[in-house]
Amino acid sequence: MPPRAEGELRLSARLSGGRSRIDDLRQAGSLRALFPRPHGAALDAVFLNTAGGLTGGDRMRIEARAEAGARIVISSQAAERGYRAEAGEGARIEVGLAVEAGGRIDWLPQETILFDGAAIARRMSVTLAPGAVALLAEAVILGRTAMGEEVGVLRFRDRWEVRRDGRLQFVEALDMTGDAAALMGRPGIGGGARALATVVFAAPGAEGQLDELRSLLPVTAGVSAVAEDLVVLRMLAGDGFEMRRGLVPVLEHLAGGPLPKVWRL
Repeated sequence: MPPRAEGELRLSARLSGGRSRIDDLRQAGSLRALFPRPHGAALDAVFLNTAGGLTGGDRMRIEARAEAGARIVISSQAAERGYRAEAGEGARIEVGLAVEAGGRIDWLPQETILFDGAAIARRMSVTLAPGAVALLAEAVILGRTAMGEEVGVLRFRDRWEVRRDGRLQFVEALDMTGDAAALMGRPGIGGGARALATVVFAAPGAEGQLDELRSLLPVTAGVSAVAEDLVVLRMLAGDGFEMRRGLVPVLEHLAGGPLPKVWRL
């Protein structure tokens, strides 16, 4: 079966005149980027999937590069939606982020909402030069509780890889296949949570953020240092609003200021 929708977005930023500016941009298929009026030195990019969601056969690719000293803040116009897919078919998402020395990328898409029968395989690869910074956040919601939606059968795979100076520093593979509600209902896994999030902060001295981060976290979250320059945060919540309410203070702290407007409660 040919892809239902394909999209490609490639973006790079360079530092010029004390501000990060577009160096290269390619948009193809159903992926587009908007660039709000800047309020600081960073380049703000908001991407959107004009296909209106993800289902079997979709293929999406996003690549972003922050050149030396440049900063890109990437968010999404709306929450992504994963719809039911036929058996044997699924959507694939590839994200590649690269940051040169002294540069920074903040990857802050809004939540991914998974509906019953969704099938998505997502992979994010991040390469960092010495001294580079990356703030990575992904949140997943299992149906919308306000709409009475239940998620039973699900095929969701998510793999992250972070390399610094050519060395693999962090790798994680999540596989949520089968009865998602039963899986998340287990006390040792989700305790009935309907939303989950992972945040990775890779920066020189990141370990020094632990005490402040712990003071911001709800009781259903935790953070630890994988290395002195990389910390990982996990969060569970009963629904998307509760998740966002817990995430926003954490992300604002790590971002060093307000989040993109799309993240406002």
